[in-house]
Amino acid sequence: MQPISCHQSSKNFANSCFGCLLLLLCSCTTSPIQRELIAIETVGDVALNQAAATPTDNELLEVGILVFAANNIDQERYQLGDWVFDEILQNETQFLPHLLKQTLLESNQWGAVRVIPESDPSLDVLLTGEIINSDGRNLILEITATDSSGRQWLKQSYADLAGFSDYPESTRFTLEDSFDARNFTDPFQDIYNQIANDLLAARNNLGDEILAEINLVTQMKYASDLAPDTFSHTLEQDADGLLAVTSLLADNDPMLARVADIQYRHHLFIDTVDEYYETLYNDIKPAYVLWRRYSIDEVIETEETQLEAEVNNYGTASSFLSLSQRYDRFKWSKIFEREFIELASGFNTELAPAMLELNTQVHGLNGTMEQQYREWRGVLKSLFELETGQSTSGN
Repeated sequence: MQPISCHQSSKNFANSCFGCLLLLLCSCTTSPIQRELIAIETVGDVALNQAAATPTDNELLEVGILVFAANNIDQERYQLGDWVFDEILQNETQFLPHLLKQTLLESNQWGAVRVIPESDPSLDVLLTGEIINSDGRNLILEITATDSSGRQWLKQSYADLAGFSDYPESTRFTLEDSFDARNFTDPFQDIYNQIANDLLAARNNLGDEILAEINLVTQMKYASDLAPDTFSHTLEQDADGLLAVTSLLADNDPMLARVADIQYRHHLFIDTVDEYYETLYNDIKPAYVLWRRYSIDEVIETEETQLEAEVNNYGTASSFLSLSQRYDRFKWSKIFEREFIELASGFNTELAPAMLELNTQVHGLNGTMEQQYREWRGVLKSLFELETGQSTSGN
């Protein structure tokens, strides 16, 4: 497949000595990890659809964004140094969802929006994503959105391209320029705007009656997760395979009040989890932006090197001059590639403390964030059983 072509203008950074240095660091003839780019139309310039008025209660659905998955690298084509870039990709799965969360919040179209490590029955809409390709130049995400009833709102791939103009001079971290994280706009913000707009369009197509039903399904789905023996009969699958509420307890039923209390405590916990992901992103943002900046230098320099080789006919010429030029290119590319791998390794080292902080104790729990999440849900189920005398085992 042909790679996606860049439609944005770029600056020539070779005019400065520092620009030359970065080009030397990043001008590999081949990227350390070669991921085949899927032929997806780029989103282009996308304005975020922001609410002019407060949405109705039924429209203020609570959204969970699951930590992204990563596109697997072809192990048969794994090369020396690939593990370094694979580690970066794995780290991106932890903090790219935060950018989508921030975009949904800025749209003012939703209720609470949280980044979570696992699927959660207490939320109305769940977004899952996979990073298909990510570097300083290209970002491709596959996003799926499903509500609590099982209705799929969207399943789509999104692609965007960044150019040098998307990385202000401050992203080079020179002595003259300091990185302004507060006013920095992510180079791929258009992707998140498009996802938010598509999600909004899907919600608006459902109508108030279905949105109200989703709210009820979420309530009873969480109740059934806490106490299956008591609440599982309230939900059934309809002819389309979607969950529907078939019976409801009275609004003043004490069991429902206890479920609401447990759910409130659970949401306090996942608010804390979400704050940890936000802290992670803020902690590594300067280093991550710098990494992306080096990455786009490497990608564009590679393209220019290949173009120069075609123009000078290095591939077919057999003269001593042509062979010498080809050898020089090969020799320098190996040096640059090694330095680029070292740069990536340094980026992972920079991230290590923030990743460790993410997986430290939350509310006295132990293990990874995913393990703590499961442990907390187990604690709440046990608490519900103690308070009500109802079994939470489902047996």
